[in-house]
Amino acid sequence: MRRLFPVPPVTDQTTGPGPDAATDREWSLAELAAAYAYPEPDGRPRAWLRANMVSTLDGAAQHDGRSQPISSAADMRVFGTLRSLADVVIAGAETVRQEGYRPARSRAEFAELRRAAGQSPAPAIAVVTASLELDFSLPLFTSPVVPTLILTGAAAAPDRITAAERAGARVVIAGDGVGVDPARAVEALAGLGHTRLLTEGGPRLLGQFVTAGVLDELCLTVSPMLTAGDAQRIAGGPSVEMPRRFALASLLEEEGFLFSQYRRD
Repeated sequence: MRRLFPVPPVTDQTTGPGPDAATDREWSLAELAAAYAYPEPDGRPRAWLRANMVSTLDGAAQHDGRSQPISSAADMRVFGTLRSLADVVIAGAETVRQEGYRPARSRAEFAELRRAAGQSPAPAIAVVTASLELDFSLPLFTSPVVPTLILTGAAAAPDRITAAERAGARVVIAGDGVGVDPARAVEALAGLGHTRLLTEGGPRLLGQFVTAGVLDELCLTVSPMLTAGDAQRIAGGPSVEMPRRFALASLLEEEGFLFSQYRRD
């Protein structure tokens, strides 16, 4: 993996300086963690919402309903690094079902970094759902390192809320109706002390965050594949009134896959 666009200097006690523009080797997890570090809070702490998505050259975010076929080993290293830096990983209920979500695991490589940042051993998974129609017998609810969060609206079915809580999940109200208000979701998570937020989609959820104007950063893997078909884009739903510009912060490459990082301009 080599750097194509400047990122902040990547250094640590064990690996030394990070790769320069001519380097063509696999980055260590420590170097990736430094390159993708959340920005330091300027003044009072606030939540920073980062999205991580993958897209083919022709704009498909999935193939046969899943992102794995358009991913790569390098993409999974970045995926694991971004998870290991986050307080909470946010996903829509449909993505949880389609991708077979499991609890985030604690990783020895990031243990000291998380301890120093005052984080739990692994990020919590937060599932955004209006209906709470989830299988609470799955490991995501029965054996997480930290309790799974359910983000829903105040008008959600009481029996489903009870079922979620009995399964060990923590239900967080983030909307006045049945569904979730994206801005309220960010605020609610920040109120629980979770300021390093990562959303992995799906496209409908990412579109809601974009439309609400609460997305701070997009980490987009461009897969060197073409799929055609009618697969979803990385963000769906109603369009914004005016396109929002983001600034390129870094760009990495490995075996034709591009790993871009864009931040709110």
